[in-house]
Amino acid sequence: MKIFHSIKDFNSSKKTILTLGTFDGVHIGHKKILEKLIQSTQNKEYESLVLTFFPHPRMVLQEKSEIKLLNTIPEKVKLLEAIGIENLVIHPFDESFSRLTAEEFVTTILVDQFRIHKIIIGYDHRFGRNRTADIDDLIGFGEKYGFEVEQILVQELNDISVSSTKVRKAIGEGDISLANSYLGYDYFLTGLVSEGKRLGRTIGFPTANLKIKEDYKLIPLNGVYVVKSILNNVTVFGLMNIGFNPTIGENKLSIEVHFLDFDADLYDQEIEVAFLHYIRAEQKFDSFELLKRQIEKDKNAAQAYIKKLQ
Repeated sequence: MKIFHSIKDFNSSKKTILTLGTFDGVHIGHKKILEKLIQSTQNKEYESLVLTFFPHPRMVLQEKSEIKLLNTIPEKVKLLEAIGIENLVIHPFDESFSRLTAEEFVTTILVDQFRIHKIIIGYDHRFGRNRTADIDDLIGFGEKYGFEVEQILVQELNDISVSSTKVRKAIGEGDISLANSYLGYDYFLTGLVSEGKRLGRTIGFPTANLKIKEDYKLIPLNGVYVVKSILNNVTVFGLMNIGFNPTIGENKLSIEVHFLDFDADLYDQEIEVAFLHYIRAEQKFDSFELLKRQIEKDKNAAQAYIKKLQ
């Protein structure tokens, strides 16, 4: 997949069939559109192109937006590449871009820069300054400037009934199984393993302390989860704790993973950790002994869950 970090950087000898949007989560609803895009370019006469934006428009246009995103840019790139997209343009979204009129967007970007043959878009897509143009306007521009418009009908998307907002809500409530069913894959974090206080080792549960570089990444509800990673080309299961470690009186959020049946130095390695199941909420214990007993219970619950998967 070719990646371009600005619309003006894109170039191709072929005309394009494209779709556009934020595609946060690259969930099963997005995949319905992306699969149509890929099918449309199978004869190789045209190239597939996805136009997406960063920062998320809500981060720019809504003054107090605190939106957290399902994917970092590298994660989104990985997911789109796995689907088979040929070209990805990640355009910097800013206020000047948001002020383009619908016709300016169509002529200067879709027609002149992307040499568009067809656009595939959801029935409810709105675009242009203040999002005033809709699918009917786009069809009119297509007739005027010589490109096709294929819309994903309401029935098709309603059959899936999923949105990035629904996924964020499920993750924020700890409903990982629902979120994963919406996504079509296991929600994951990508982070660097850094050295923590090594308190886990003192009670027999060494942990990898995960640092997430991107502050806009959505972290699931505080609590204990069953997770998995691919480490040294092997699938390894584990327990993840997200929270403030109230038993030891910390006030900083930590993300720690205790991998089962795995013992290797992971410091300074970037790893992906996927969420499988929510076990319990974060708790404060009156002693390390009580904490240790609870972790043993968590470990047994995790192993019982993992056994069902195998």
